[in-house]
Amino acid sequence: MSQNTNTEDTIDLKELFFSLIAQWKLIALCVILSLVCALLYLRATPDTYAVNALVQVEESKGASAALLGDLSSMIDQKQPAQAEIEILKSRLVLGTVIQNLNLDLKISGTQNSFTDRLFAPHDYSTEYLSKSVVFKDDEKAFEVRKFIVPAAYRDKQLELHFDGNKLSITDPKTDQAVFSGSMNADNQLQTPQGLWQVSIFSQDQFNDAYLIEKQSLPAAVDSILDSFSVAEKGKMTGVLGLNYQGQDKQHITKVLNSILTAYSQQNIERRSAESAQTLKFLDEQLPDLKKQLDVAEREFNKFRQQYNTVDVTKESELYLTQSVTLETQKAELEQKVAEAGAKYTSEHPVMQQMNAQLAALNKKIGELEGTLKQLPDLQRRYLQLYREVEVKTQLYTALLNSYQQLRIAKAGEIGNVRVVDTAVEPIEPIAPKKLQILILSIFLGGFLGTLLALLRNMMRSGIKDSTQIENELDLPVYATVPRSPVQESRIKLLKKKKHIPVLAVKNGDDIAIESLRSMRTAIHFALSAAKNNIIMISGPAPEVGKSFISTNLAAILAQSAKRVLIIDADMRRGYLHKYFNTDNQPGLADYLNGFQELDAIIKPTEIAGLSVITRGKNPTNPSELLSSAKFAAMLEQLTPMFDHIIIDTPPVLAVTDGIIISQYTGVNLVIARYAKTQMKELELTVNRFEQVDVKVNGIILNDIQRAAGGYGYGYGYNYSYGYKAAKEQD
Repeated sequence: MSQNTNTEDTIDLKELFFSLIAQWKLIALCVILSLVCALLYLRATPDTYAVNALVQVEESKGASAALLGDLSSMIDQKQPAQAEIEILKSRLVLGTVIQNLNLDLKISGTQNSFTDRLFAPHDYSTEYLSKSVVFKDDEKAFEVRKFIVPAAYRDKQLELHFDGNKLSITDPKTDQAVFSGSMNADNQLQTPQGLWQVSIFSQDQFNDAYLIEKQSLPAAVDSILDSFSVAEKGKMTGVLGLNYQGQDKQHITKVLNSILTAYSQQNIERRSAESAQTLKFLDEQLPDLKKQLDVAEREFNKFRQQYNTVDVTKESELYLTQSVTLETQKAELEQKVAEAGAKYTSEHPVMQQMNAQLAALNKKIGELEGTLKQLPDLQRRYLQLYREVEVKTQLYTALLNSYQQLRIAKAGEIGNVRVVDTAVEPIEPIAPKKLQILILSIFLGGFLGTLLALLRNMMRSGIKDSTQIENELDLPVYATVPRSPVQESRIKLLKKKKHIPVLAVKNGDDIAIESLRSMRTAIHFALSAAKNNIIMISGPAPEVGKSFISTNLAAILAQSAKRVLIIDADMRRGYLHKYFNTDNQPGLADYLNGFQELDAIIKPTEIAGLSVITRGKNPTNPSELLSSAKFAAMLEQLTPMFDHIIIDTPPVLAVTDGIIISQYTGVNLVIARYAKTQMKELELTVNRFEQVDVKVNGIILNDIQRAAGGYGYGYGYNYSYGYKAAKEQD
């Protein structure tokens, strides 16, 4: 018991492998279909190209470095690469590109679906220029020079129609015309929704409609960002890689180069704006400082003219030098604080540090002022006027030098962005990957084919082992008949209503025929104990191979110098006459109905010693005819005339004809088809016979496939031998 259980739970990999080999046509069909689908996909999918560029963001100090000196290291800070990436993706840069190339206007054909591209492809292309957009449809083209729509129709696909020299724009959702005008003219129309301005020029005549869409700035930017990407090369390198993809390689190259130009230009303008702001500040300060210097010089000169020369002691000169130095430092620091105040708030550390330095200078100047007050009045006034002149002179000179340096720096401003690589028109597309798709389709087709073959094999849960029949039904298996290539073509010949060759005659060394020959001894012993020489061959259901087995068994027995008669008792759908290339009428039904004599329905065949009784004209009551005494009398009359009589019957589970005939036969054989006949069907068939006290002598397992690993069940014949013989015969 445990052994059987282990056998049932074990997967026979060898059988599984050969079952896949047997279904190679299904797998090949799936591979071919997958390849066809891949080729159709490649035909209908346009090529996608990609262009790339490199930008280096350099670290440089601001224009105010000349004024701030060492403090510029605290004020100017290097911008991270992420900030530049966001600038490249901003509306500041992309909006400029959109405006320069009119990228907010989208035009396409209405026949642009997958099926249209597959069966009726159009060569659509769009060329974006600085002043217009040119749309080409094969050899025709029209130029859109102006397309301004009301806000309600932005980001909305509209249909553009041409009729001679007229054009109209329709809303597809409402199917109503929202604008109409003339070709080759500037059209302007004021509607309740807003102003329309449309100018389309062309000398061609168009029959098709086109989709046209005016996008808003955010939508146009998002459309570019769908195909545009920026990433830093490496970590903290400051080198940015730009990538742009599209179907028109010339267009994507132009767009990416335009992005580089716009980005570089805004960077230079930003740097120039900083220098301009500093120059503007100096332009305001220099005239005031010049006036203060002039006033200080006039006061000092007036004092000298009034008092001539004043004797200044060494101590007073020292105080004067210190005072001038402190006042100069204070003036310079105040200028720095004023400039830094335009960038930072008072709470910023830089501003706090400057204010602290300014407070320290004021404290020193206050202490020095207290000391100077102790000098004589004349000397003190002289020192004050002289100090004012010296401080104003030095400060004015320093600012004037900075002003000249900034003017020179602004004239040579190049920004801190360097374009390393510009976009170059690509040669090979990046998608679709044709070779990879074809290879993948082959593997996918093979996988699906294998999966279908395995599912098909799993669904074929019929009898696959002769020992299963012997163990469960306690009946011997007379033969296991392998599948033959000629047998596979039997159904096709039936559909074409052609003659079906007898395999025992056409290919006598086929392995299927060898299996049938091996059962002659078993039939001989069964007949020796039977009441007559009549052999009935039946089956539980249609298409199990009853006619094939009956015909070839009869031919094999006839080839042994025996007189054999084969009777087609399936008066509903029998087709034994096609095996022997004879007429269906007259036949068994005609005799039982009394329309023909017995001698008239017994027909000789091309096989020596073999005769056949066909089914005849389809009767309305075949079961009643087989139950009649005339049928029993016919069998009694035929028994001494032949050595063997083989009767091919209808399916037992479908009609009762086989059960009726079995009461007159000596040997009863049941055909089961490999992997198709269920064990339950076979049990019901045997039970039907037992209910009328008829013994089933044995089972024939038919149509065994090579999935069993190359060897037949029961008698151990090599399948490869039969397959080779069939191939040589073909």
